Amino acid sequence: MGIRPGKCYRTMKRPYTRQSQRKPKKGYIKGVPGSKLVTFEMGKPKDNFTLKVSLVAERSVQIRHNSLEAARVAANKFLADALGEENFYMKVIVFPHHVLRENAMATGAGADRYQSGMRLAFGRPVGTAARVFENQKIFSVMSVPGKYSEIKKAFKVATSKLPTPCKVVVEK
Repeated sequence: MGIRPGKCYRTMKRPYTRQSQRKPKKGYIKGVPGSKLVTFEMGKPKDNFTLKVSLVAERSVQIRHNSLEAARVAANKFLADALGEENFYMKVIVFPHHVLRENAMATGAGADRYQSGMRLAFGRPVGTAARVFENQKIFSVMSVPGKYSEIKKAFKVATSKLPTPCKVVVEK
């Protein structure tokens, strides 16, 4: 079975901690699943890049790690094809810290016999998400002057992979 849709996790909810009155040592998440987002810097860092463009979230949202990875791959591929590997430096600003949980419910005949419903429904960890607030940077690209239109197109492709509308901001 695949993963749940992004709408299940994109709302800003309370962070993942839980305290148990009876068993304080068993009150927190045991393990954190691995993130698909492993590369945070792409391209070639240089000192002579004068154009800096950022992708900024317009709403507060949680972005799952697989969505961040899909946006990163799409933007990096577009920039590498349009500008070349040597002519840009891209960085992922946010990091998926927030652990997402799922209380998997069984369906079908006989499911009610071995499930406890919503009793102690803390859920098991299924992934991580970055908590992004309004007007916070998600990606940042540095490049040579005159390449703003290519960077804007790359960010438009990346925005389609993210669960929030974004805007492109030129910093310098």
